[in-house]
Amino acid sequence: MSFQDYLKYLTKWFVEYMETPVEERKKRKPPKEGWTSRWFGAIPMSIKLFLRK
Repeated sequence: MSFQDYLKYLTKWFVEYMETPVEERKKRKPPKEGWTSRWFGAIPMSIKLFLRK
């Protein structure tokens, strides 16, 4: 892949990104995971499920 091909790809991606409405971009974004699962994994979730029963 040459530099010109890469530059064309980036330009095309950027133009498509800027032309899409903000609401549509927000819908595409995957939901954020909670900070407990990000920092400690599945342990806090398993404790919550255990305590709810």
